[in-house]
Amino acid sequence: MHCPYCHHSDSRVLDSRVAEDGASIRRRRQCLACERRFTTVEKMQLMVSKKGDVVEPFSRDKVINGVRKACKGRPVTELQLARLGQTVEDSLRAAGQGEVCSEDVGIAILKPLSELDAVAYLRFASVYKHYQNVDDFLTEIARMKTEDLTDADALVDSQTQASPTA
Repeated sequence: MHCPYCHHSDSRVLDSRVAEDGASIRRRRQCLACERRFTTVEKMQLMVSKKGDVVEPFSRDKVINGVRKACKGRPVTELQLARLGQTVEDSLRAAGQGEVCSEDVGIAILKPLSELDAVAYLRFASVYKHYQNVDDFLTEIARMKTEDLTDADALVDSQTQASPTA
């Protein structure tokens, strides 16, 4: 660890504490050259394996940006998106694995998003679950109604009112 003041490459650990509910370690260090103190935070790197054997670090911002697209035009705030991103990251880290597949990330997004906004959930799920036609949407709405995930009746009513009658 390089000292942020004099850039000396050696330091001594004075104190270590668990932080963020065990997700990281906070260390108080002292530079052996200039004797100034500084703090470092060590966090487990969560990796995401994607199709094609590509592995990249988990990015909460990437999760939030993907969900933001599904929430476009919906009454969802940036704070709610940030909380959802934190919830997704926490659930993935709670599994205790250093590497998760991208499908697990998508699955981790679905439940908190269904609780946040039903329409945004359906938008996200339509891409993630590869919906092919309107029947796929109706099947998902019926599942949501039986599992009482949201007020799916309002979704069906709004679709009925929006569709022209023959």
